Order: sequence, then C-alpha cells, then structure tokens
Amino acid sequence: MSEIAEKPIPRHVDTASTYHNSDAMHFTALADCEDCAQYPNRWSRIREYIREPAAEFLGTMILCIFGCAANCQVVLSSSTAVASSPKGDFLSLNFGWAIGVAMGVWACIGISGGHINPAVTLAFASFRGFPWKKVPFYILAQLLGGICGAGIVYANYYHAINLYEGGAHIRTILGTGNLFGTYAADYMTSVSCFFSEFLGSAMLIIGILSATDRRRSGTPPQGLVPLALFFTILGIGLGLGMETEYAINPARDLGPRILTAMVGYGSAVFDFRNQYWLWCPTLGPILGMQIGALVYDTLIYTGPDSIINKPNLATEKKHFADCVGHQQLAVHAGVDAV
Repeated sequence: MSEIAEKPIPRHVDTASTYHNSDAMHFTALADCEDCAQYPNRWSRIREYIREPAAEFLGTMILCIFGCAANCQVVLSSSTAVASSPKGDFLSLNFGWAIGVAMGVWACIGISGGHINPAVTLAFASFRGFPWKKVPFYILAQLLGGICGAGIVYANYYHAINLYEGGAHIRTILGTGNLFGTYAADYMTSVSCFFSEFLGSAMLIIGILSATDRRRSGTPPQGLVPLALFFTILGIGLGLGMETEYAINPARDLGPRILTAMVGYGSAVFDFRNQYWLWCPTLGPILGMQIGALVYDTLIYTGPDSIINKPNLATEKKHFADCVGHQQLAVHAGVDAV
C-alpha cells in the first residue's frame, strides 16, 4: 500500500508515456515534499492554529473519561439493581484516575506540554515562562474537555444511574452527582477542605516539576513522564483522597460539575456548602500549585526560566562589565589580526 501511495502508476495510452521515457523528469513523492506534506488540505492549515488547545481538550477529556467511569463502575455496581456483585473498591477509583492522568498526558505531551489542568498551566506561566497569552485558550480547552468527558461517561452509565437513583427523574448530589464533581465529607470544615486540596495540589506540581527538570540527574525521558505522574496521582489518591475526593484540578471538577447541572442535578451542584466548587476544588489547586512551584524552585531548581533565578541588578552589571566587555575585546583583537 505504501509503494502505491508514493509512486506514480504507469498507464498505457496512445501517446508516448513519460514513465517509459528515459529522459522523463523525476517527480517528488507527496510524502517527501515538506510543504505539501505539512498542509495536504484546508483542514490541516486550520488545525495548525488550534492544535495545542485541541490537544489539551483531548487530554482532559481522556482524564475525565477514565476517572469518572471508574467512579461510576465502583459505586453503581454496589447496588444489586445494577450488578450482582461490586466491581471494585476505593483502590480501583485511585487507579482509574491515575490511569486517566497518564493516558491524558501521553495523548498531548508532545503537542501542548500535557498540562490538562488549569492550575498546572497557571503554575507554568508563573514559574516556567509559559506564554500568558496562551493561558485562556488552554483553560477553556481543558474545561470543555472535562465537560465532554463527563458527558460521555454519563451517557454510558445513564441506565445504571437511573436504577441506582430510583428513576430517570431523580438526580441527587450525594446519590450520583458526586461521581462526577467532587464533594467534601460532612465532618470537614471549610478550612480543612481548602487545605486538603491545597496540599494535594502542591504535591502534584512538585511531582510534575521533578519529573520534567532536565537540569538534574534522574529525571525520566519525556515519554515516561506520564508514568511518573501515574504514581504521583496514585499516591495522592491513596494518602489524601478520602476527605475531598482530591480534585487537584479545576477542570476535572468544574467541567463534570457543569455537566451535572445540565443533565438534571440543578443549581444545587453550585450551591453546595456556599459555593464550595469555587473556593475548594478551584482556588485550592491554583494556590496550592503556585506555592508548590515556589517551594521547588526556591530549594531545587536552577534554570533561568524561573522567576526565582532571575539575575539581579548587580549580576547584570557584572555580566556587561566583565563577560560582554571581554567578548568585545576578543572580537576587536580578531579583527585587528585579520
């Protein structure tokens, strides 16, 4: 098949064929033409402008499909109306979300960087020089990916949700709403909820920065970064996941939460505990990752792209006086010698 695609096929016609002419010009195969292969059609040119946000959309959607589906399978199967026996436990949930993060990042790391998390995007903009002009597009794409991922899972488990809730017209937060958005345990205070999300998010960004720090030894190659994140998410879930269901990602919580509001759970998903969705699973991860990145860069990172390692005025003066001055003298000496 590949040979047919790359080589012209001779055709027998009445006129002399160039394929049988020894003096015929050589035709470059389409796959070998760099400009044509890059933009073979109109869609390929459009895709060039949206490719990075589209990758974030796809990665976040994959994350929510695996994670929300794991929630649904474990919880819904606990009802005898849905399944004859339970299909998993709390460990299964953690594996589902860890696999979702790994597969989501694998899908887009080589294109967009594999953020799939608005808090990660903001942390990279603050501490790794990620362009701020791209931030709104990334966050919008991540949010839409979360909505679509949750919607796909909801459609897949629609009948099981009906059986679990007791009817198609019944939708409750504590029944099945928390299979999509995150909701804290009743005994948690507001401060405790925020701190739980803050702590888990700080651990996540430290894990991400550690796995992508090329200035230190022991970091995995880019293709294995998702595997490192798999273990990071699994550890956070096993150690910090019980109290607030560890959103640690505003898109992972807000996207599915919007979906539940759209399909019948109503405004209660936003009114829960005085707009819990805003100050805990949204602001908690954002602030947690900012502080986590600050701690990592202050103690470990030596790269010049971090705000912590920006040269001060004295260093800049010394650089221009010594280094640049010596370079200019060397250039003049070379010119004189010529």
